[in-house]
Amino acid sequence: MDIEVQEYARALALRSPGHYRVGPFTVRHNPLWTLKYANYAIPDRDAEPSAAEVTALIDAFRERERMPRLEYLPVWAPAVEPALLAAGFTVENRAPLLACAPEALLPPKPVDGLRIAVPVTDAEFADAARTQHQGFGGEGEPAEDMAHGLRKAAADGGIVALATLDAAPAGVGGCSIAVGGLSELVGLAVAETFRRRGVGAALSAWLTERAFGQGCRTVWLEPGDGDAERIYASIGYRRIGEKLNISLAPAAG
Repeated sequence: MDIEVQEYARALALRSPGHYRVGPFTVRHNPLWTLKYANYAIPDRDAEPSAAEVTALIDAFRERERMPRLEYLPVWAPAVEPALLAAGFTVENRAPLLACAPEALLPPKPVDGLRIAVPVTDAEFADAARTQHQGFGGEGEPAEDMAHGLRKAAADGGIVALATLDAAPAGVGGCSIAVGGLSELVGLAVAETFRRRGVGAALSAWLTERAFGQGCRTVWLEPGDGDAERIYASIGYRRIGEKLNISLAPAAG
């Protein structure tokens, strides 16, 4: 299953409108969002990049004012990590990958007053963009195009959901377009004032169930930390492998 997930992630990167290729790497570039999690490279399977190819990758990221960064399963391309470390990259973490099948999904604890729905109006997409931007640590208002990006993701076949609690935006998340029966649960963010109230579990279960309803056989994700993993485990997600997140910090001076 872990290799299927990596194949899915690479296929989705190749479909993304801002992607580009550098040597044996596919780079998923988000022109609307500078956040490092929205911009990363995936190596080809069993890639053995030269030092020159790694340098070219670094240059391509920096020309676009993005942090050089990769997300991939080490078993997918074992020779890549040593090449990156030799070029000065630092391992951010080795994150677990979780997956859920339809028969494993568990109902979350009900949250009084919580409403989850697909955004429709401009105001709802703006609320979703703001909640996601600030939920991931962004300051102030999101870029104007961020709401447009969420609307486009939904129009292109993905799922976007906005959770409100007592009529206030409480959380946002999505499932990417299905490829080969797989979908990734992405961009899940809960507004700081609504955390630890069951919003994340309820929103994740809603998105997962909706993906299954559209024919997906597996939904996968990468939890942000141990607390997030426990939340996903409570609705039926289980570990299937490990993903390497590795990046190169800006040069001094």
